[in-house]
Amino acid sequence: MPAFLAPLTTSALTPIVLLFASNVFMTFAWYGHLKHKASPLALAIVASWGIAFFEYCLAVPANRWGSAVYSVAQLKTMQEVVTLVVFAGFSAFYLKEPLGWNHAVGFALIAAGAWFIFQDKW
Repeated sequence: MPAFLAPLTTSALTPIVLLFASNVFMTFAWYGHLKHKASPLALAIVASWGIAFFEYCLAVPANRWGSAVYSVAQLKTMQEVVTLVVFAGFSAFYLKEPLGWNHAVGFALIAAGAWFIFQDKW
C-alpha cells in the first residue's frame, strides 16, 4: 500500500465516508431505473451492474480499512444505517415518494438496534 494511504486504514471516519459514497452508487444501481420504466429491462440490468462496480470500489476498502477500527458486526450495522439514510433521501428527493410517520418509527427502531451493537459491555 502506498504510504500516503496508510492514515486512511486507521481512521474511524474513513469507512463511514466510504460507506455513504458506496451507498449512493448502490441506491442508484438498485432503484434509479424506476424513474425510467419505459427503458428495456436488459438495459437497466447492464446499467445497474456498471454503477454497482463503483459501489464495490468504495465498499470493499470501507470494510477492509474499517475492520482495523470496528468489529465486523459494527461495520455491517453501520452499513445498514447508512443505507437507510441514503435510501430515505433518495426516495424522497429523487423518486418523489414521501416518507411517513411509520418510516420514521421504523428507522428509529433500527437506530436503537444499532446503538446496542455499539455497546461493548453491560
